Amino acid sequence: MRIACVQLNIAYGNPQENFKKVEEKIRKAAMLNAEVVVLPEMWNTAYDLDRLDELADVDGGQTKSLLSRLAKELHIHIIGGSVSTKKDNQFYNTMYIVNSIGELISEYDKAHLFKLMDEHLYLKAGTNKNIFTLNDVKMGGVICYDLRFPEWFRVHSLAGAKVIFVPAQWPATRVDHWKILLQARAIENQCFIVAVNRVGDDPNNSFNGNSMVIAPWGEVLWVGTDEETIGVVDINIDEVEEVRNRIPVFQDRRVDIY
Repeated sequence: MRIACVQLNIAYGNPQENFKKVEEKIRKAAMLNAEVVVLPEMWNTAYDLDRLDELADVDGGQTKSLLSRLAKELHIHIIGGSVSTKKDNQFYNTMYIVNSIGELISEYDKAHLFKLMDEHLYLKAGTNKNIFTLNDVKMGGVICYDLRFPEWFRVHSLAGAKVIFVPAQWPATRVDHWKILLQARAIENQCFIVAVNRVGDDPNNSFNGNSMVIAPWGEVLWVGTDEETIGVVDINIDEVEEVRNRIPVFQDRRVDIY
């Protein structure tokens, strides 16, 4: 499976510019023969939370329309990163997954809200896991701060996910945590981790990319720079079962005591 990781510099509080750029990048990823394209977190507005009532995508309508149209036209699966949405007069940090025939196959609202970036003051947390199937492979998706909760990743891997996607806006000051935690999540869940972070600055934070694709044995297959880029990586899904058979972690869990 060929995966394209789209590392973006997101325009703060400017959805029009961001939608235009995302379309350009998805088209470029398709030209690189990617089967799956992955976007970063909150790419429509960045963390302009004070203006969500003005900027958030109502019911995700614009995002779903764009992703569905491009997926169908370009015959590419899209892991839609996440966008700020307004649903039933509440704001969310929402991930949409669209398959290559343009069908919305999963929708996920970020479960763990990050207080250091004031998410809890503006957004409502989601309550459902995010499991979906692409090319007959079960996959999962979480968002940024979810990375610090290994139990949430384990829920997705126990549900069958062989690839877990992690769109993010992870600040440069803690990028070492980002790298170590991503590698740990891959090793402990014996799955592929595909993590896409943003680059650039907003009024409160700097972001330096370092998007990563990590194999089930913990091998780092690709790391992004601190600039806009599209990283294309070929992964072999069969490696998941090979590693899980080599060290049967899932069989050896002590479900009687935890």
